[in-house]
Amino acid sequence: MANLNIRVDDTLKKQAEAIFSELGINLSVATTMFLKQVVRYNGIPFELRIDPFYSAQNQARLLAAKERMERTGGTVHDLIEVDDDD
Repeated sequence: MANLNIRVDDTLKKQAEAIFSELGINLSVATTMFLKQVVRYNGIPFELRIDPFYSAQNQARLLAAKERMERTGGTVHDLIEVDDDD
């Protein structure tokens, strides 16, 4: 049996351990489950993707909208398109 030493944020570890406890498992069992799934899927067993909200393009668009609102004295509601035909 091999030992695995990893470094992780204390708060994250405690939060994960609380969830695992609710599930009736411990961190070691959860880690073993994860590694078995990695082997089974021949990769990470879940989708890895970047949230488009934080993309440079979207952040630039949000900043431009904020600056436009500040220049024109607009409100957040002015950013919401409303179809008055309903």
